[in-house]
Amino acid sequence: MEASRNYACREPIGEQMTFDLESLMTSREGENFKLHQEYLNPQLARVLKTLGMDRFYERAEGCYLFDRSGERYLDLLAGFGVYALGRSHPVVKKALHDALDMDLPNLVQLDCALLPGLLAEALVGTMHEGIERCFLANSGAEAVEAAIKFSRCATGRQRILFADHGFHGLTNGALSLNGGREFREGFGPLLPGCDVVAFGDLKSLEEQLAKGDVAAFVVELIQGKGVYMASEEYWRAAEALGKRYGALFVVDEVQTGLGRTGKMWAYEHYGLRPDIVTVSKALSGGYVPVGAMACSAEIFDRVYSKMERAVVHSSTFGRNQLAMVAGLATLQTLEDEEIVDRARVTGEAFEKALAPLVEKYEFFHEVRGKGLMIGLVFGEPSSLRLKSRWKMLETARKGLFSQIIVAPLFTRHKILTQVAADNVNIVKLLPPLICGQDEVDYFVDALDDVLSDAHRNSALVFEFGKTLAKSALSR
Repeated sequence: MEASRNYACREPIGEQMTFDLESLMTSREGENFKLHQEYLNPQLARVLKTLGMDRFYERAEGCYLFDRSGERYLDLLAGFGVYALGRSHPVVKKALHDALDMDLPNLVQLDCALLPGLLAEALVGTMHEGIERCFLANSGAEAVEAAIKFSRCATGRQRILFADHGFHGLTNGALSLNGGREFREGFGPLLPGCDVVAFGDLKSLEEQLAKGDVAAFVVELIQGKGVYMASEEYWRAAEALGKRYGALFVVDEVQTGLGRTGKMWAYEHYGLRPDIVTVSKALSGGYVPVGAMACSAEIFDRVYSKMERAVVHSSTFGRNQLAMVAGLATLQTLEDEEIVDRARVTGEAFEKALAPLVEKYEFFHEVRGKGLMIGLVFGEPSSLRLKSRWKMLETARKGLFSQIIVAPLFTRHKILTQVAADNVNIVKLLPPLICGQDEVDYFVDALDDVLSDAHRNSALVFEFGKTLAKSALSR
């Protein structure tokens, strides 16, 4: 058997076939933004330079990024929630090294490989008992696309409802369920039969469901864009309305799932049993993109109803062995290191530490969210002096105040955060779930410094303006 293994094709043919990653990156060091401007997205490069966020990161570990000068940055975005386990987690790294060393027969396609089955089994095992099957995909958007198709096929209906402010991805079907006008503009017409309802409004939802032609209501339990929330009473009633009118209840857990909210799944906070759950982001361990749409066997079998339909919905890379390994290692690590409970505890620590700042600063109105999905809500102050400054900023651009909080958090304190959505004064935190009290204390002290400056005088405005001016001069 060993003699029959032909390794000849693996030998490089001459010097021109060699590839040395370290040498390549060393030889092209510092070209990051130039390359992006020329070959990728020049507008993204311009935005980062304008905000003073044009750094050259070289290494990442845990909750931190390190640039080429050795400076350390606290990453409170975690790749938009991808790095639940932090960056460069040793368990996931070792699992992937092991998989590569095993020379696994990947993507045979006409095959039922072991690892996809193991990941589906493990994932289903974390959900309520009504979830029995998985379709494995590459991303959250692809999982949502599957949910749309499966809902229509299973119910025989066409219409899909979604909530305003919602975000389910940017592929065509997922974009059709996107409540952000700024994402939809220029890409129509989108998928027909997709209709918006007001988030948290039962009357709006029932008016649409009562028409009897809705296949599914697709919704985030905590909206990623803005960290908007609805009450437990709303969610229980929404689920009941779906059952009454024959529509599936599809919960998008791409960002909220896998411990982000302090429970394994956000639907657990409300005692819900969704018909379909979409998953991605953190399941990757931060290494190999992976997503999943999980549902009941009944829904699944209406799609794959006979042998002729065995591949009626599929994805070339959906069962990639390396993605399966990353997912399995992530699920095991979440359990072994009690990550979900750690997220709950640290989320409570953030809430407790931030509460005094809400009392201290009149333009800091609220801290909302669950676990380590946190929204810092800013609004118009009451005193005349601060109110006039606020209105000046809002006249210049709606939502500018939150941006002048994010910029100095980064440039002064080396903390990476983001404005939660376009034209809103909400700053969003999505820290790695492994962060602890040290990170909480560091962030709260930094935010106190930035808010104190904003409260005392216009230094923040000038600082941000200086950042914009320097960027313009450098261009």
